[in-house]
Amino acid sequence: MNRHTSERLQDIAAACEAVSRYERRIDTDDEIVFDAIRARLIEIGEVVKGLSEAATAAEPGIPWAEIAGMRDYLAHRYFDTTHAIVMTTARSDVPLLAAAVQRMRSRERDASTKR
Repeated sequence: MNRHTSERLQDIAAACEAVSRYERRIDTDDEIVFDAIRARLIEIGEVVKGLSEAATAAEPGIPWAEIAGMRDYLAHRYFDTTHAIVMTTARSDVPLLAAAVQRMRSRERDASTKR
């Protein structure tokens, strides 16, 4: 079943919000918090892989291929995942992705109301 872009963008937005909530916890060194963030980053990367080129072209400043690549790294090389990289991604990159997805969703809503 092929999911529509709007559903995929909603999935990314929800995962970004979850990462943001987890990252704000007092003890991000907690193994459970780290694992939760890592799992959501994997989820984001998997969803990104399903976005069309037309969808990702709407936000060329987002490193879509790197997001997908990070998913593969986190999923397959979990044993040497660096805490600092995951937390930097959560704190610095995920908010940028969330803002881009929000813009994409707004443009998609605007386009659907004009039809």
